[in-house]
Amino acid sequence: MKEVIKLVKSSKDIVLNKSYVDAQKEKGVSDYVTLVDIKVQEHIFNGLKILFPDHQFFGEESEQQKLDFNRPVWILDPLDGTTNLIHSYPQVAVSLAFWNEGRIEFGVVYNPYTDELFTASIGKGSFLNGEPIQVSDHKSLADCLVSIGTSPYHKDDSEAFFRISHKLFMECQDIRRSGSAALDMAYVASGRTDAFFEMSLAPWDYAAGYIIVKEAGGMVTTMDNESLSFKKRSSVFATNGKMHPVILEYFKSIPK
Repeated sequence: MKEVIKLVKSSKDIVLNKSYVDAQKEKGVSDYVTLVDIKVQEHIFNGLKILFPDHQFFGEESEQQKLDFNRPVWILDPLDGTTNLIHSYPQVAVSLAFWNEGRIEFGVVYNPYTDELFTASIGKGSFLNGEPIQVSDHKSLADCLVSIGTSPYHKDDSEAFFRISHKLFMECQDIRRSGSAALDMAYVASGRTDAFFEMSLAPWDYAAGYIIVKEAGGMVTTMDNESLSFKKRSSVFATNGKMHPVILEYFKSIPK
């Protein structure tokens, strides 16, 4: 996957092009797209089509076509953290995952601002800029830093979410919110945080982060402790593994 990683990193100049950032429009409530999103997706998908002409491509800025998940699929968020980018808040990521034979086999999460590149391949571990990473060893909530995603496109469902977040805040060391689910999951994988959860994410938000956390020794499920499907929106809950059953108890009060 060296050529794929090189392709993802080559998107840096597009992401940091201020004129592309300024060309933006609102897709929905608190949901924006910039020319960066569009050009990064075109750049990466065009490169992947040369490398893998028979594969399928599933991206945030594409018209959502029917996909055959019995065949290989590349899942791309060209820019996770668009609102951050608009505000020059340097927590953004290009997030790319490879689905094959009923599972995610490869993932890369890249922050062009910091040049941090998180990667994982199934059975081979997780890495940050080529160095192995692993999840934290914390076993007590009192020792944990917990990150959250607020699902700003679904603000009507936020009351229960913030009630749970407050309960966790009172028990853990502190709460963080980066504004990029892909980075939040990568931070769990690298041991910077101990857990992350968000109530509604699309497959391109969580697919790459999923394998990076798993290969670093962590756990990833829905907030109902079910397997992720990678075919639809879902809640996402990622931890170092040890904190999974502890924090799951806090989610039981969420209205179904």
